Amino acid sequence: MNEHPPPDVPLPSSVDENIGTVAEFYARNEEHVSATQRVVEKVALFLGSPAYVAANILFIVFWIVGNVLATGLGWEPVDEPPFFWLQGIVSLNAFIISTTVLIRQNRMSTLADHHAHLDLQVNLLTEEKTSKIIEMLDALRRDIPGVRKHDDVEAQEMSRPADPEAVLHAIEEKHDEPYGEAGNRALNQQADRD
Repeated sequence: MNEHPPPDVPLPSSVDENIGTVAEFYARNEEHVSATQRVVEKVALFLGSPAYVAANILFIVFWIVGNVLATGLGWEPVDEPPFFWLQGIVSLNAFIISTTVLIRQNRMSTLADHHAHLDLQVNLLTEEKTSKIIEMLDALRRDIPGVRKHDDVEAQEMSRPADPEAVLHAIEEKHDEPYGEAGNRALNQQADRD
């Protein structure tokens, strides 16, 4: 199943720690899953498999062919065209599939929210660290003898960490169409043209 052999170079300890942290997160999450949730998720995985889709198609084809042939052979068909029983079975099947998928999707959505929050926190921390590194490099450049001294406006700007609240406010003001000022301006311009 694993196509790539493990690398000969050992992983840094920080990578092992991070992998362990992620594994612990998933283990904690799995501890809180009820037995009913586990059953529903296993059913959802089965219902979403290619084998289940193929079995459904075969069942429908055999149902239709069997009932049509039964009529042609003079037998009493189980379900005459337009196949009301088949429609009921397919509708019940669709209800079960959609319900189990939604139940599973709710838990996966919660996990995705945790991942997104973690990503946001790591990105904010990385941005702060990068700003600090740029600030330190710029200070080092100014302190090294023989290096031409000049103000690097871009480095000075990048050395200041972004204010997350200000960034969110700017996004809301300029990019949440049709909401925010940009969206309202676009709607007003559209109304003026009409």
